[in-house]
Amino acid sequence: MPEDIKEACKILRSGGVILYPTDTIWGLGCDATDEKAVKKVYEIKQRTDSKAMLVLVDHVGKIQNYVGQMPDIAWDLIEMSDKPLTIIYPGARNLASGLLAEDGSVGIRVTREPFSAKLCETFRKPIVSTSANISGQPAPSNFSEISDEIKQAVDYIVSYRQNERSKPKPSSIIKLGEGVLFQIIRA
Repeated sequence: MPEDIKEACKILRSGGVILYPTDTIWGLGCDATDEKAVKKVYEIKQRTDSKAMLVLVDHVGKIQNYVGQMPDIAWDLIEMSDKPLTIIYPGARNLASGLLAEDGSVGIRVTREPFSAKLCETFRKPIVSTSANISGQPAPSNFSEISDEIKQAVDYIVSYRQNERSKPKPSSIIKLGEGVLFQIIRA
């Protein structure tokens, strides 16, 4: 794993795109603050940039760097969640504009999976996490289901966990509004 972390960080710092395991499924990732890198991910996915993408961080305290205000309920939701949880926050900031929804919100997930957490910690910035598939095609459950087209389009493929055949579930998604308003998008 250490060599994968080192090489993945090198690629991320150079504006490249990686294929890596997350706390849910394998994802395409890049520096979430780099507009050009985010554009590359959209190109690889053959997806319009009107659909927002989420980002991963390794610690709840880092979220405040990327949203205008972190509602108090978010702290409780993250702490109490026993499975991956993506929270959509209003008022995103310090991120590539291509990641944001039309209303200026962004989805952020605190990853607890060993590789993606260590990658975020070492890289020291949020990392894009979007399913490793062409837009409109099924999301791959594990590395063996990722298309050759995707594999050939990225700048680096992480070796860690490639042999796993588990079928992880997607994260729950909750959208926070002003005050204590929230909407469950996916349970």
